[in-house]
Amino acid sequence: MFDFEKLDVYKKAREVRKQIFSILANKPKIDRVIQDQLKRAVLSIALNIAEGSGKFSKADKRNFYYIGRGSVYEAVSVVDILFDDGIISGEEHDQLYAELESVSKMLLGLINSLRG
Repeated sequence: MFDFEKLDVYKKAREVRKQIFSILANKPKIDRVIQDQLKRAVLSIALNIAEGSGKFSKADKRNFYYIGRGSVYEAVSVVDILFDDGIISGEEHDQLYAELESVSKMLLGLINSLRG
């Protein structure tokens, strides 16, 4: 087992990715560019957690976790846009927002644990 697979934040990022991909699969009227952007953002979260965990220095690890957190923010913005455009419901928006906020907080905790 790789170290990143033990991280709760990695597991949570995978769950969120599955939720988002599932919702997107059932929304045929989504613009392909917006859909692609959201898919890439949620993939980036898990990928940067994995890549960061393989780094040896705390600074390198932190950098990848920062990038992953930036991807969380990007995903939230796209989720907001999908809601604004009436593509996802308020319930779907609130659920995804809460899940992404949780991942963001977990990443911030991981980042803070690597300071110093």
